[in-house]
Amino acid sequence: MSPSASLIDRIESIPRRELYFFALYRLLMATVIGALLFSPLSGLVGAADHPTLATIVASGYLVVAVLVLLFGRNERWLRTIVVWSVAADIIAATLLAHALPGASAGISMSLLFNIAAAATLLPLSMGLGLAAAASVATAGEYMWKLLEGGDPTRTLAELAMFVTSYLAIAFISYQVGNRARMNQQLANQRGDEVANLFQINELIIRRMRTGVIVVDGANRITLANEAASTLLGDADGNSGSGRLELGSAAPELSRRLQRWRNGWTNEELPLQLSPDQPEVQPRFARLLAGSDLTLVFLDDSTVVSRRAESLTLSAMGRFSASLAHEIRNPLAAINYAAQLLEESADIGDTDRRLLQIIGQQCQRTNGIVESVLGLARRERANPENVDLAAFVRRFVLEYKQGLSLETDSVEPIISETSVHALVDPRHLHQILTVLVHNALKYGRVAEEPARVRLRVSRQDRIAIIDVMDRGPGIPETVASQLFRPFFTTSEHGTGLGLYIARELCRANQARLEYVSVPAGGACFRLILAGPHTMMPG
Repeated sequence: MSPSASLIDRIESIPRRELYFFALYRLLMATVIGALLFSPLSGLVGAADHPTLATIVASGYLVVAVLVLLFGRNERWLRTIVVWSVAADIIAATLLAHALPGASAGISMSLLFNIAAAATLLPLSMGLGLAAAASVATAGEYMWKLLEGGDPTRTLAELAMFVTSYLAIAFISYQVGNRARMNQQLANQRGDEVANLFQINELIIRRMRTGVIVVDGANRITLANEAASTLLGDADGNSGSGRLELGSAAPELSRRLQRWRNGWTNEELPLQLSPDQPEVQPRFARLLAGSDLTLVFLDDSTVVSRRAESLTLSAMGRFSASLAHEIRNPLAAINYAAQLLEESADIGDTDRRLLQIIGQQCQRTNGIVESVLGLARRERANPENVDLAAFVRRFVLEYKQGLSLETDSVEPIISETSVHALVDPRHLHQILTVLVHNALKYGRVAEEPARVRLRVSRQDRIAIIDVMDRGPGIPETVASQLFRPFFTTSEHGTGLGLYIARELCRANQARLEYVSVPAGGACFRLILAGPHTMMPG
């Protein structure tokens, strides 16, 4: 059932209850009148001017009261039931007051409650109409008594007070009833809002990625959201049933909770609650002051690590940008000095060749600086239609000329005449430089020379460059973390080379993957989109 439907049901139950008590009061008054007339206590009401009329009206009024109690609770006919039942009250009160002059004041007084009850259930106009009808009936009974030639038991002042009281009680009762209904509706609305908020909060907590567990003083799990159940190794969510002991579900977590309850505040290392689940960092808090319920928050340590990593990378990006700007000034001076030396007539051919290498490396270093600046600013790449076969041949030639490889070797393996791909040439040059440098550094066995091969191929319109070596390969535990920033197995490495290479690949809608080689060695595969090919996500 929706909250709005439950609200309507509760609102409609209010007049139903009021009708019931109103009918009970009417039956009580009819019973009292009947008891006074048909019992030895009849002398208490005095002598009846019209005994037969009093008997008929009292009997009929008792029947009407019983019928209204039994059948007068249908809310669909609320106004009709109230109007006609109060009309019957007015008629009966008027006739009984005329037949029993000794009880006329009390009967008229009892009619005040009927008018008040009707005014709380009906619109103001109907409530005042019934009050006016009661006033007219009271005045009519007074005139009836005068026409019979009898002595009226009421004075004109008493008649005026009854008329005023009927009208006033109808107006006041309507205001009180209306205020009560508004307050009840507001209370029901607030109750439904609280219920909805409770359901929303429960849903949010249940769907949170952070595990949340409620543990009582006896170390029993009374509530656990979906994330916590998964971390505890309970895929069915039975840990939230309130029958599971924390000590049996997570012994180490239970011990840490006990230490926290004993006042231990030192930060502890993350823990793993179940196999194949990430490590979590538990946090504890009391649910309420003085309560034995404890909230246990299980934060995924990998998420925390990624946040710290993101902050570090952001700081490193700003630092790299500043450092790149500082490098460009001396780099420009070196390049300018090399150009001036090339113009000298005293420079030999061998030295002139070295100056050309200096100029080429200055240009390449400047390109690296530009790439770092672009990575720090998250600038988009400028892809071009590049012939990878020609590009790799040229890259290998420049790499050999720029570095003294001695016994090491870097060779291209190109089976096709041309393989085209969309990529930023500056980015591709930097990516290959990082991969070849790593292959020469780590891709050797003992004292044997390193052999690095750059293979260019094409598969279904997708261009591939494999950078392969004959080294010892990469263990699986290390391979899973190769592209993480600041991860390195070298004491002198920064752990940013492969990370920057992968980010440059992403900027060019390309992929960089590590491919294990069963025969030994390592292979880094660069997958690029062809000129008219959309790369898969």
